[in-house]
Amino acid sequence: MPVVNRIADFSADMAAWRQHLHTIPELAFECHETAAFVADRLREFGVDELHEGIATTGIVAIINGQGEGPTIGLRADMDALPIPEETGVAYQSTKPGNMHACGHDGHTTMLLGAARYLAETRNFRGRVALIFQPAEEEGGGAGVMVEEGIMDRFDISQIYALHNAPGIPEGSFQTTPGPIMAAVDTFEVHIQGLGGHGAMPHETRDPVMAACGIAQAIQTIVSRNNYALDSLVISVTQIHTGTVNNVIPDTAFINGTVRTFDPTVQKMVMERMEQIVQGQAQSYGVEARLDYEVNYPATINDADKTGFAAEIARDVAGADRVMTNVDAMMGAEDFSYMLQSRPGAYLFLGQGEGAGLHHPKYNFNDDIAPVGASFFARIVEKAQPLG
Repeated sequence: MPVVNRIADFSADMAAWRQHLHTIPELAFECHETAAFVADRLREFGVDELHEGIATTGIVAIINGQGEGPTIGLRADMDALPIPEETGVAYQSTKPGNMHACGHDGHTTMLLGAARYLAETRNFRGRVALIFQPAEEEGGGAGVMVEEGIMDRFDISQIYALHNAPGIPEGSFQTTPGPIMAAVDTFEVHIQGLGGHGAMPHETRDPVMAACGIAQAIQTIVSRNNYALDSLVISVTQIHTGTVNNVIPDTAFINGTVRTFDPTVQKMVMERMEQIVQGQAQSYGVEARLDYEVNYPATINDADKTGFAAEIARDVAGADRVMTNVDAMMGAEDFSYMLQSRPGAYLFLGQGEGAGLHHPKYNFNDDIAPVGASFFARIVEKAQPLG
């Protein structure tokens, strides 16, 4: 079963929707123009219910099938990134400094395509809840929508999402049961020393040396405190201090990210990092404060739902174009909150060669939109079949 014929019929419309969305990239929860465009299309399609303003600009649309049955959830993210665009396409961003560098314009389009088809055909029982979510990149919009009660309010029993993947063959699928993306935490270390003349360091309490010591010692958590077979990444990504070559500054700042899958590992990192920061600060004679922020949890696919989703992917793309045991990634995704609330699966849809995600030259491949829309449509029809 390849791309659904009816969806292929309006593939040009999908490309037009996507390219329009590409021109109006919006950040975090402020997806007002995007949400308005989505809502207008959903009204045109004739959805049965349209619920707006969830998590500020999120939308849940309901399409009723034929007869009683459960509600299946499908999710697409809508927000963009604060990256200046360098694609050179005719429909590039009209909002300087912002662009759709992660393909959320394509994700939204794929779900709109499925919505149009499902509203026309209604070849399923129960209901489908189409979830258009803001603030995936920053803000955890999926978590906010869950906190605002969408799973219980709409009685969603299972949930699915797709993400495009540059570098994976166009139109192919990849997924895995269990953990597929990591939990992400952020840490900051604020160091207070005593500055002075660079020629007289004995009169100072040097925060520069303390920052270097803390940054190096933090790396030993991975190499000396973590079991080698438990996945863990700690990256120091910023150190800011000083202004000129002959002055030892008063303060220093360290920032970084932590990626884990196991909450026990995460807890160990938090405890060990606090010990290191305070111990190193004392050894250098400075004061230091660790601010550790727990962010998105790990994205963990339900094994049964992943197997089911893989069957649908094989129907759409062909058995030889679906991989179901890919390695988990250390990137993060706030769809994790929805998977904590309901069983489901997260899959990658290959978009072929080209610039990678979050790159200023990235652009979603419109040719894969009908593939993703067909996957969404078929998963509803197969999960909740008539008869």
